Amino acid sequence: MPSKRKLDLPPAEIYKAAKLASNGNGSRHAQVEEDDDLEAGPPPPPEDDDGDYGPSAPPENDDGDDEEGRFFGGGITEQEKEVLDFMDSNQQSAVIDAAPETIDASWLKKTALSFEKKISRNAELRAKFESDPSKFIDSEADLDSAIKSLSILSDHSGLYPTFAKLGSAGSLVSLLAHENTDIAIDAVEILSELTDQDVAASESDWSSLVNACLEADLLGLLVSNFSRLDEKIESDREGVYHALSLLENLCSSPSICDKVGSDSALLQYLLSRISANESPITQNKQYSAEILAILVSSSLPNRSAFCQLNAVDLLLQQIAPYRKRDPDKSVSSYEVEFIRNSFESLSSLVSSPDGKAKFLEAEGVELCLIMLKNGGPKITKPSSLRLLDHACAFSPEVASKIVAEGGLKTVFTLFMKNKTSVGATTEHLVGIFASMLRFLPADTPERIRTLAKFVEKDYEKLVKLVGLRREYASRLEIIERSIQDEAKGLSKEEKEEIEDEFFSRRLDAGLFCLQTIDVVLAWLIAEDDGARDKIRSLLADRDEDFGVLKRTIQEQMKGVDVGTEEGRETKEMLGTLVKFLV
Repeated sequence: MPSKRKLDLPPAEIYKAAKLASNGNGSRHAQVEEDDDLEAGPPPPPEDDDGDYGPSAPPENDDGDDEEGRFFGGGITEQEKEVLDFMDSNQQSAVIDAAPETIDASWLKKTALSFEKKISRNAELRAKFESDPSKFIDSEADLDSAIKSLSILSDHSGLYPTFAKLGSAGSLVSLLAHENTDIAIDAVEILSELTDQDVAASESDWSSLVNACLEADLLGLLVSNFSRLDEKIESDREGVYHALSLLENLCSSPSICDKVGSDSALLQYLLSRISANESPITQNKQYSAEILAILVSSSLPNRSAFCQLNAVDLLLQQIAPYRKRDPDKSVSSYEVEFIRNSFESLSSLVSSPDGKAKFLEAEGVELCLIMLKNGGPKITKPSSLRLLDHACAFSPEVASKIVAEGGLKTVFTLFMKNKTSVGATTEHLVGIFASMLRFLPADTPERIRTLAKFVEKDYEKLVKLVGLRREYASRLEIIERSIQDEAKGLSKEEKEEIEDEFFSRRLDAGLFCLQTIDVVLAWLIAEDDGARDKIRSLLADRDEDFGVLKRTIQEQMKGVDVGTEEGRETKEMLGTLVKFLV
């Protein structure tokens, strides 16, 4: 997993101190008047080099004692001097030997009480001297220091439940509504630090803090801050960044990710931030796109919510300018990542029925096909192929649209010219073939045209498919032998514990792609007698028959989840194909 990103700041801008200037313009930041003509401290002595301003300090090792043992310059005896030296020595030793403060529940209670007092004191002074910032600026500085001091809790996450129980978490969240945005930004930054994924907090401790924050209307206050922060101001731009970082932390929990996705105002902000016209693309725009991708990656409710807000069309508009060109990395380092996150979000959204409908309505198929044509951009070409694969799955409408828009020539040309036999491009192309053969209605012109593509030019596509099958089968066989060797000395219980790891290794070796290729071959065997004979002949070259396809599909059937309608339909389809492999 990539390490936590860092906020990009110009060298001279890192955590600027609050500016206290007088302009009487009703600024959101606390201000006091300054007089450049005033000098602090007592007036300097007159400029007279011969002036006498009292006795001078004695030299350190001056032995000029008088007859009674008094030190000429200091007015103390030698004995008194030794006593003072001894006391100074003890004080320095006490400072060195002092034990560090213990960070425990008792410390937290005292800290929380002090924190609450500083909040109350600042609120009281602000209300009493609303028009005179000089009266409350000191209390604001104290509050600012108190907020930042809470950062130490990230090293003591076991105190999170106590912090929440004392009400301090809610109080910290309430500061997001503070009139001074610098205070609000500091509170957001500390919350981001405390909830960071790098903090070694247990799930229960982390949840106790986050739930307390959510109960204090954290999401609503974040949205209100997004609306009042002006990213043209450096400190506000940092505030937006920290708020997005906090959102990313919250989304690490699936249940809270769904809760974040249920806040329509927050979703609308993300979409508006992503669609902002920027050149070059900034870090916060890219980060907003990443948060969106996280929200829709594994949550069906979030996908539905974003689809209702027309996210598919908006995201397609963001990637459309790159249909014939790659981003200029020299202009913005965030542009490439923004495009990838936009495609990632689209691939997740089109996995839902609502997303597929929106994708067709917004002419997403046509845009992907343009990007896939020869000479297309290097960045968007593989991403658009993946997007088309996701959109075509379980969608007769998308499959038909690909054919209607002349997409057969595009995808089959890409398949035949693809020099890398094993990889993501092959997997997505084969996935599109499987979806088209399964979902294009029987006896329709679209299905007939698709089948004709497979058998044209002396079955060259079938020759390549069988060759790909052998390559994936060989890779998988090596892993299978390795797994068998490792499993020899394991008990039944140990094998069950490590079964998921074995399966993951098989997937990495290409199990899923092998299964998909065999499904495509099975469809062609069932549909066309000429294809059946050609595939049989190609398999016989290696002393194989339809049995190898049958075993792969039967294994695939065992892993199908029949708890869903799609799963039951898939298992029924695979069972029907097996009957043709005789």
